[in-house]
Amino acid sequence: TFIALLSLGVVSCSSTDTSESTGEYVDSSVITSKVKAKLASSDKVSALDVKVKTYKSTVQLSGFVDTEEQKYAAETIAKNIKGVQEVENDLVVKN
Repeated sequence: TFIALLSLGVVSCSSTDTSESTGEYVDSSVITSKVKAKLASSDKVSALDVKVKTYKSTVQLSGFVDTEEQKYAAETIAKNIKGVQEVENDLVVKN
């Protein structure tokens, strides 16, 4: 019984294409927090308008910004966070 439970624990901590392992989930949470903090301290982008999600070291930015410059600035901020491998910039520039 103990071995069955132990092997179940190992399986539940591994990642698949559609889910993160426990370690990856923690890493993603840390990356998201760091991106949000950098956006909040930026004078180029309103952090309140940008949503940040991270999955397996890929950061997705979504929401609305006023200019192309703000969109690019948000992407640059995210790309410069340690651990980020890719940024999907889905921000929309308001008309």
